[in-house]
Amino acid sequence: MSKAYKNKPWFKFLSNKYVWVLLFFCTWMLFLDNYSYFDHRILNHEIDDLENNKTYYQEEIKKDEGNIKLLKNPAQIEKYAREKYFMKKDSEDIYIIEFEGDTLKNKDNAKITHDEFPK
Repeated sequence: MSKAYKNKPWFKFLSNKYVWVLLFFCTWMLFLDNYSYFDHRILNHEIDDLENNKTYYQEEIKKDEGNIKLLKNPAQIEKYAREKYFMKKDSEDIYIIEFEGDTLKNKDNAKITHDEFPK
Protein backbone atom coordinates (compact mmCIF):
# COMPACT_ATOMS: atom_id res chain seq x y z
CA MET A 1 0.00 0.00 0.00
CA SER A 2 2.85 2.40 0.67
CA LYS A 3 4.10 1.97 -2.89
CA ALA A 4 0.74 2.83 -4.46
CA TYR A 5 1.42 6.58 -4.56
CA LYS A 6 4.85 6.14 -6.14
CA ASN A 7 3.25 5.44 -9.52
CA LYS A 8 1.15 8.61 -9.41
CA PRO A 9 2.21 11.37 -11.87
CA TRP A 10 2.32 14.09 -9.21
CA PHE A 11 4.73 12.05 -7.09
CA LYS A 12 7.01 11.45 -10.06
CA PHE A 13 6.94 15.16 -10.78
CA LEU A 14 7.70 16.20 -7.19
CA SER A 15 10.38 13.56 -6.67
CA ASN A 16 12.36 14.82 -9.66
CA LYS A 17 15.58 16.51 -8.50
CA TYR A 18 15.44 19.04 -11.36
CA VAL A 19 12.06 20.26 -10.18
CA TRP A 20 13.50 20.83 -6.69
CA VAL A 21 16.48 22.70 -8.12
CA LEU A 22 14.18 24.83 -10.25
CA LEU A 23 11.94 25.63 -7.27
CA PHE A 24 14.96 26.55 -5.17
CA PHE A 25 16.35 28.76 -7.93
CA CYS A 26 13.03 30.55 -8.46
CA THR A 27 12.58 31.11 -4.73
CA TRP A 28 16.11 32.41 -4.43
CA MET A 29 15.74 34.80 -7.38
CA LEU A 30 12.33 36.12 -6.30
CA PHE A 31 12.95 36.67 -2.61
CA LEU A 32 16.51 36.20 -1.38
CA ASP A 33 18.98 37.49 -3.95
CA ASN A 34 20.35 41.05 -4.08
CA TYR A 35 18.91 41.30 -7.58
CA SER A 36 15.53 39.86 -6.65
CA TYR A 37 12.39 40.64 -8.58
CA PHE A 38 10.87 42.66 -5.75
CA ASP A 39 13.98 44.78 -5.34
CA HIS A 40 13.90 45.49 -9.07
CA ARG A 41 10.27 46.59 -8.84
CA ILE A 42 11.12 49.05 -6.07
CA LEU A 43 14.16 50.36 -7.93
CA ASN A 44 12.21 50.74 -11.18
CA HIS A 45 9.57 52.76 -9.33
CA GLU A 46 12.27 55.02 -7.91
CA ILE A 47 13.80 55.44 -11.37
CA ASP A 48 10.43 56.51 -12.77
CA ASP A 49 10.01 59.05 -9.97
CA LEU A 50 13.48 60.44 -10.55
CA GLU A 51 12.90 60.74 -14.30
CA ASN A 52 9.67 62.65 -13.64
CA ASN A 53 11.55 64.95 -11.27
CA LYS A 54 14.25 65.42 -13.89
CA THR A 55 11.77 66.57 -16.54
CA TYR A 56 10.04 68.88 -14.05
CA TYR A 57 13.30 70.53 -13.00
CA GLN A 58 14.47 70.86 -16.61
CA GLU A 59 11.27 72.75 -17.41
CA GLU A 60 11.77 74.94 -14.35
CA ILE A 61 15.35 75.66 -15.43
CA LYS A 62 14.10 76.77 -18.85
CA LYS A 63 11.58 79.10 -17.21
CA ASP A 64 14.24 80.53 -14.90
CA GLU A 65 16.65 81.05 -17.80
CA GLY A 66 13.93 83.02 -19.58
CA ASN A 67 13.38 85.13 -16.47
CA ILE A 68 17.12 85.73 -16.14
CA LYS A 69 17.27 86.95 -19.74
CA LEU A 70 14.40 89.34 -19.03
CA LEU A 71 16.01 90.65 -15.85
CA LYS A 72 19.19 91.70 -17.66
CA ASN A 73 17.23 94.73 -18.87
CA PRO A 74 17.11 97.50 -16.20
CA ALA A 75 13.51 98.36 -17.08
CA GLN A 76 12.48 94.76 -16.47
CA ILE A 77 14.31 94.74 -13.12
CA GLU A 78 12.35 97.81 -12.06
CA LYS A 79 9.07 96.26 -13.20
CA TYR A 80 9.84 93.02 -11.34
CA ALA A 81 10.75 94.88 -8.14
CA ARG A 82 7.56 96.93 -8.29
CA GLU A 83 5.31 93.90 -8.90
CA LYS A 84 6.88 91.36 -6.55
CA TYR A 85 8.35 93.46 -3.74
CA PHE A 86 6.19 96.61 -3.95
CA MET A 87 9.24 98.84 -4.23
CA LYS A 88 9.09 102.48 -5.26
CA LYS A 89 11.34 105.32 -6.27
CA ASP A 90 12.38 107.89 -3.68
CA SER A 91 10.26 110.61 -5.24
CA GLU A 92 7.08 108.52 -5.44
CA ASP A 93 4.20 107.99 -3.11
CA ILE A 94 2.24 104.74 -3.08
CA TYR A 95 -1.49 104.77 -2.59
CA ILE A 96 -3.12 101.47 -1.72
CA ILE A 97 -6.67 101.22 -2.96
CA GLU A 98 -8.72 98.30 -1.69
CA PHE A 99 -11.69 97.02 -3.62
CA GLU A 100 -14.22 94.65 -2.11
CA GLY A 101 -13.78 91.11 -3.33
CA ASP A 102 -10.41 91.93 -4.90
CA THR A 103 -8.11 90.29 -2.37
CA LEU A 104 -5.61 87.50 -2.83
CA LYS A 105 -3.79 85.26 -0.40
CA ASN A 106 -0.02 84.91 -0.57
CA LYS A 107 2.22 82.20 0.85
CA ASP A 108 2.04 83.57 4.39
CA ASN A 109 -1.78 83.80 4.29
CA ALA A 110 -1.56 87.59 4.53
CA LYS A 111 -3.93 89.70 2.51
CA ILE A 112 -2.55 91.35 -0.57
CA THR A 113 -4.79 93.98 -2.04
CA HIS A 114 -4.83 95.54 -5.46
CA ASP A 115 -2.18 98.22 -5.39
CA GLU A 116 -2.00 101.13 -7.75
CA PHE A 117 1.40 102.60 -8.37
CA PRO A 118 1.54 106.14 -9.76
CA LYS A 119 3.83 106.62 -12.69
